[in-house]
Amino acid sequence: MSRTYYIFSSGRLKREHNTLCLENEAGRRVIPVEDVEQIYFFGETEFNSRLLDFLAHKGITAHVFNHFGYYTGSFIPRASLLSGFLLVRQVEHYLCPDKRLVLARSFVEGSIHNIRRNLEKRGLEEVCMALDNYRHALKKASSIEEVMSTEAHARKQYYSAWEKITGWEFGERTRQPPQNALNALISFGNAMTYTTVLKEIYKTALNPTISYLHEPSERRFSLALDIAEVFKPVLVDKLIFRLINQKQLTLDHFNQDLNATYLSEEGRKIFVREFEAQVESTILHRVLRRKVKYKSLIRLDLYKLIKHLLGEETFTPMKVWW
Repeated sequence: MSRTYYIFSSGRLKREHNTLCLENEAGRRVIPVEDVEQIYFFGETEFNSRLLDFLAHKGITAHVFNHFGYYTGSFIPRASLLSGFLLVRQVEHYLCPDKRLVLARSFVEGSIHNIRRNLEKRGLEEVCMALDNYRHALKKASSIEEVMSTEAHARKQYYSAWEKITGWEFGERTRQPPQNALNALISFGNAMTYTTVLKEIYKTALNPTISYLHEPSERRFSLALDIAEVFKPVLVDKLIFRLINQKQLTLDHFNQDLNATYLSEEGRKIFVREFEAQVESTILHRVLRRKVKYKSLIRLDLYKLIKHLLGEETFTPMKVWW
């Protein structure tokens, strides 16, 4: 069974015959290529075009993070699942303002529902009531700009409760670069969710560059950003609360450098380990009546999106029921 590999130490990854070989200060490690689904590079790893060609041939995705743990980009093999008809329908739904608006609203609706559930479980009713106002505003939004604005205000309201939930200083959301530990955790976790969603998109015939909430642009897979909005509260936010409240992560797991805060290598290892465990854990699906992995919930949403684009059923985002 293929799995995800995380490389934290610096070194060199190369092709050796029909397998992968990682060389670093700790020595030499051979990785059977059949065992690899995707690779995350967190250290300063050297590799060449011969390796990338090998990864592409084997259908292996690679995600690169820099020294500070900031997401740099992904290497995605050439799409193996192609559908010209689906591509045309994706573009049609982007070009038609009404059709695009329906999908953009749906992604934000799912996001607000899921962040509200996080607050409900912690008895923060006042903030929940404020979020309800944004849910009502979302229904009246008549443009993508209004939808994006509603989502941004809902998130701001949500983040206002984070200091109470975690006991850590938050202030306001800062991204490039994060200014404190909570912001660093959010940015790192969001990048992990984005890459997880991107890998699931790659397993379908959807084009990851055509999106509806976020504006498509060069050098980014914006559909992954759309889908990630629904899943960040489930995969990232809940995990952050748990890691802090159970003291698995402390402020000692962060470094401050050049007016930026970022996770130490040990902190990244802890977060990645727990994130991996979470996406691989299962939950009883209330419709399918069987256990599914958290990451499978992403794929189910992608299938629902495909059916929506093909006119078979209306897309409804994953909403936490547990």
